[in-house]
Amino acid sequence: MTHQPIGYYVHHHGAGHLARAKAIAGEAAGQVVLMGTGIGSSGLDLTDDRIAGHDFDGADGSEARPNALHYAPLYHDGIRSRVAAIAQWIAAHRPALLVIDVSVEIAMLARLASVPVVYVRLNGERSDPPHLEAFRSAAGLLAPFHKKLEAVSTAPWVRAKTRYLPGITTRPVRSAQHTANVILVVIGRGGKPGDGETIAKAALRCPQWEWRVIGPCSSPLRIPSNLKIFGWVEDAEQAIADATLVVGAAGDGLVGSVLAADQPFICVPEDRPFDEQLATARGLAAAGAAVVIPDWPTPDQWPALISQALAFPDAARRNLHDPKGASAAARWLCELASASPKNLEQVA
Repeated sequence: MTHQPIGYYVHHHGAGHLARAKAIAGEAAGQVVLMGTGIGSSGLDLTDDRIAGHDFDGADGSEARPNALHYAPLYHDGIRSRVAAIAQWIAAHRPALLVIDVSVEIAMLARLASVPVVYVRLNGERSDPPHLEAFRSAAGLLAPFHKKLEAVSTAPWVRAKTRYLPGITTRPVRSAQHTANVILVVIGRGGKPGDGETIAKAALRCPQWEWRVIGPCSSPLRIPSNLKIFGWVEDAEQAIADATLVVGAAGDGLVGSVLAADQPFICVPEDRPFDEQLATARGLAAAGAAVVIPDWPTPDQWPALISQALAFPDAARRNLHDPKGASAAARWLCELASASPKNLEQVA
């Protein structure tokens, strides 16, 4: 095995990128070095690249951006600092590989710095020029989902270059509690906070269920006795494993955790760039692995949806998950890092 490190760039938008990076790094025997905003002492902490005073939405306000880039605001000291820090780290440590999860711009920076790239390819309609050029320049593509969830429109050459690695979670989690009739509503970090009033109405309509909410959520005026709102929790995977049924969006992190815990799932995909969640939700529905609905249900719709989700066969979910996904991903990346430049594409 090469002694050169594998850099792993982590995007700050949403929690799934960091969770995936930590899971892979934990299986790579210290070879993976994390880098990103908010990494702290666990890796290379980079200056924030967000525009001050704006929620990050991927827009950079530029009218003269090259077609090969997504986000390149001008006169941004944070971006200058992070580009310099990454380039300096590459020069000092001579990494064998840089994993990009995700950023077209950092992928191009690594390639310009003569470092092979593995690009983490999220689901969705990513046929725009920046994505395609990032895919083309990479030594390999890592899809953190099962190939059955792939967007129909994905080009054959992109599929052929992709290593599908579902099940990249920090660790397998089993239920520590055996409380029956628990519905867990999971609100992610990348979208809007949950509507406490709407969830409270659902709990009132289904009083035989204990409703738990994790993630950012507003507080209803009156909290029913069968509703508990916890906010952010340290161990979301454990909360998922302890539930009877999970309700949430179609982000890679949540979907992976639900499949890892083998839990019935009611999926309400959120609007994301490139229809990322919609593509995953369509795949889940086609596989019979989740009940997928376009919008939050009315109170009267809940009983039938719950019954439908509980009736889905376990095998449909288990077919989409690899319990050793993180170790498989780490093993593949280490193989790439150890390959000679001549054989790199064959290993990928």
